[in-house]
Amino acid sequence: MQIRVSHSTEYNYNIPIYYALQRLRLTPRSGRGQTVVNWQTDIEGARVEVTYDDHFGNLTQLLSAEGDPHMIRIIAHGEVVTEDVNGVSGPHVGFAPLWLYLRDTHLTRAGKPIRDLARAIPGKDPLERLHGLMATISDRVAYEIGTTDAQTTAEEALENGSGVCQDHSHIFLSAARYLDFPSRYVSGYLLMDDRTEQVATHAWAEAFVEGLGWVGFDAANGISPDERYIRIATGLDFVDVSPVSGIRHGNSTETLAVAITVEQ
Repeated sequence: MQIRVSHSTEYNYNIPIYYALQRLRLTPRSGRGQTVVNWQTDIEGARVEVTYDDHFGNLTQLLSAEGDPHMIRIIAHGEVVTEDVNGVSGPHVGFAPLWLYLRDTHLTRAGKPIRDLARAIPGKDPLERLHGLMATISDRVAYEIGTTDAQTTAEEALENGSGVCQDHSHIFLSAARYLDFPSRYVSGYLLMDDRTEQVATHAWAEAFVEGLGWVGFDAANGISPDERYIRIATGLDFVDVSPVSGIRHGNSTETLAVAITVEQ
């Protein structure tokens, strides 16, 4: 399947920016299950200071802006050919060791409710347990926009019983790590059946299974990723893969507008 993506992020300011520094993780890479046909990031109102691979292997750009701009516009767009690989993205590569992916973060710390959920997952086969974990989270946590935010922890989302894909992924990571599966957060895009315009990127989790490598689990939809998914970045939680993040100095007031189109 060939998927076309356009992802626009626009910041507007009421007065010129004194200084801003932004970090972008918006560029997919070719790998098992996806081949990047073309991709570029157009930037207006800021300049690229450096492009590098972070410690998780994500292609990262640093932008800076100062002085005159009242607006920063970032448009990432391109086409990716995908195939269904049953959620298996392949062996572990890169400088970050596997044991790092067992580490808790503030957003994925496993409290008693998550430990109880993890211990209740039946089976001994690793894949069976992980699929059971995904199904349990899908049943326990309803997909509801507006009930959580970017700072909501896995524990809070589980106790609330609702959240979005970020929350489903954090709960999965928290429980899977408690069960001794190295696990990582994945950001990307999902081609939906009923719409092309979207308001945010998608997220899911991957767990490392001996003999298979990294295997994806989208608890928000109750499936492993297929040919409708494009992977962008990976990390320990949402903070490590945020598409656009940064800091701003000065007294300007900021407004943000995001527009994403994903279509075949």
